[in-house]
Amino acid sequence: MNDMTAGNDAAARQDELSDAIRAQLRPQWANIARSAAILSVIVLLLALSYYPTEMNNWTRLLTGNAFLDSMISQFLNPDFTSLSLYIRKMVETVQIALWGTVLAIIFGAPLALLASSNIAPAWVVFPMRRLMDASRAINDLVFAVLFVAVVGLGPLPGVLAIFVHNLGIVSKLFSEAVEAIDARPVEGIRTTGATRVQEILYGVIPQVIPLWSSFSLYRFETNVRSATVLGIVGAGGIGFTFNEAFKGFRFEEASAIIIVMVVTVSLIDMISSRLRKMLV
Repeated sequence: MNDMTAGNDAAARQDELSDAIRAQLRPQWANIARSAAILSVIVLLLALSYYPTEMNNWTRLLTGNAFLDSMISQFLNPDFTSLSLYIRKMVETVQIALWGTVLAIIFGAPLALLASSNIAPAWVVFPMRRLMDASRAINDLVFAVLFVAVVGLGPLPGVLAIFVHNLGIVSKLFSEAVEAIDARPVEGIRTTGATRVQEILYGVIPQVIPLWSSFSLYRFETNVRSATVLGIVGAGGIGFTFNEAFKGFRFEEASAIIIVMVVTVSLIDMISSRLRKMLV
């Protein structure tokens, strides 16, 4: 009798399992309709922007163009005669990115604490987050144009542009890390009668340092790429040299500069990736 009962229970469980599996395999029409609606909106937006963005002229890339053919042939024969100059300018670009990133970290860390809802009161968090939004919303190239007008040509506008733009990005990333901490160590420190500053120094900072370090390295390697562009508007670095070569139709030199950029950025990316894996 016990064997029969056990067999019946097993069969019942098997039927329930089969029903559950069939229910999961059954088409979820509501989800399908929602996905189809979203896809339709995306397709409609693409269709409406097809002619305004002149996507209908993509065939120009395939038609014969003497200037394009000449440019490509010159790009395929890079001229490294001024390689030492390109390397110096690339080093300057890295230095611009380094200074801009470090300044953003120094000023972004306290702003991140003020923008964290588990650290600061709501009346402080709201304006700090809006300040970060404004800093991130304006591209660093726009900041570079503004600072060139204020302080003149050279690397300083590039440093300031990267600093101000990344201030919002760094503080946003840092504040998200702070809001994700384990609250128990902070509560334990609080029970000892520690001050608010001590809670942050000994309960919050040790938890977020690995993530903060990883974010900082990532922003640095991103800023190196950004700094190569800022020189186009006169904010120093190799971008200015590239812009001069390109405007002068010296495409062999422009090609050599691009190769120097790619090699440098690739090396920094590889080193940064290894360091981030060690930190997180």
